[in-house]
Amino acid sequence: MTSTPTTPAQRHAHDAARFTALVESASAGDWTRPSPVAEWTALDVVKHLVEWSRGFLHGAGIELPALDVEADPVAAWKQHVTDIQAILDDPAGRVLSNPHTGDKPVDQAIDEFYTADVWMHSWDLAKALGREPDLGQERCAAALEGMKPIEQLLRDSGQFGSAVPVPESASAQDKLMAFIGRDPAWRP
Repeated sequence: MTSTPTTPAQRHAHDAARFTALVESASAGDWTRPSPVAEWTALDVVKHLVEWSRGFLHGAGIELPALDVEADPVAAWKQHVTDIQAILDDPAGRVLSNPHTGDKPVDQAIDEFYTADVWMHSWDLAKALGREPDLGQERCAAALEGMKPIEQLLRDSGQFGSAVPVPESASAQDKLMAFIGRDPAWRP
């Protein structure tokens, strides 16, 4: 029986491992496959997670070298995971300052914004690769409940599309994906 991750470092290790398994399972031709994110390929999903988070960490005074995701998505992703995990394993009291999120301990900021993004984008990458993702129904339900009160803020951010209608009987995962603008029935 696997225990539930309870710290930012544990959650990242768990979610990154699941995403890494998807990245490693992709063949060379898979990287150009479309993803559920409009105008993004499978490669774009990986590039997004690597590039925005490395820039985000500048707010904590952390400068990580750029990675060439296009040249070798698997190697770049694995190096990125190693870099982020090292920060989480030893946050060293660093604080991330960001005009949109305020000041937060770096491990908390990574957990709230980046690790959550890895978790949700694993759905996109799995779908792009023709697999059926499983984000965990309880976690999806909890995430959706946490997002509903700030729906307008999320929509105004431009990071989420318009909600997609789903039946009331839809699974928690389908409801969450629909809420953030993904069609749960999307296929490549």
